[in-house]
Amino acid sequence: MAELLKKYRFILAIMVVNLLVALWKPALAGLSMTKFLYFLSEVLQILPPVMVLMGLLDVWVPRKMVEAHLGRDSGLRGAGFAILLGTAAAGPLYAAFPIALSLRNKGARLANVVIFLGTWASIKIPMIIMESSFIGLRFALLRLAFTVPFVLVTGYLMEMILLADAVPETAEQG
Repeated sequence: MAELLKKYRFILAIMVVNLLVALWKPALAGLSMTKFLYFLSEVLQILPPVMVLMGLLDVWVPRKMVEAHLGRDSGLRGAGFAILLGTAAAGPLYAAFPIALSLRNKGARLANVVIFLGTWASIKIPMIIMESSFIGLRFALLRLAFTVPFVLVTGYLMEMILLADAVPETAEQG
């Protein structure tokens, strides 16, 4: 029981704060609960397909393939492949984290996993299309020209800064 309480202490703390707010401003607590339930339903709609996708990735994509295309020796080709994976993705960023973990467990280099996440967050193809239609193609391409190098730099910096034992190569080693 103590382990369970420790594991969910953040959620419990938010619930306690929400209860205290309910005593002070019931309308604010009601709004908070409504937003919480809305986001919870959104996550519960997205998470099952992501888990299925992770299962398929685990079964259908061999470790050697991930290591060859995204692994330690993949170089800039691996970064390019990570960018392609991230731009083709759809869905909210929180859906990318289980996929990134699965790629990492299959032998993807940390820099390429970070590049994948950064790309998913900022350079999705639908986003570029919407940006172009609302703000203009010039703006979209300029933002893309600034974003790609920073995503790459972030990936390689994260790999350099983090200690080797802080982020294990695979889940089995950690």
